[in-house]
Amino acid sequence: MEYVAVLLPSLVVGLLFWFAMKAIFNADKAERQAEARAQAEADALQAQPTERPGPDSK
Repeated sequence: MEYVAVLLPSLVVGLLFWFAMKAIFNADKAERQAEARAQAEADALQAQPTERPGPDSK
């Protein structure tokens, strides 16, 4: 039983660290995906031809 009392604090801190790191990496992954989508949308809008009025159009 004394082994559990000795190892339990380290295990709890290790699990907390693991959950925190997992949350950070998941947030980073989601942010990178959102940035890639926004960049793709911006590139698609930039690639579309824009209609500019000619000198004879009103």
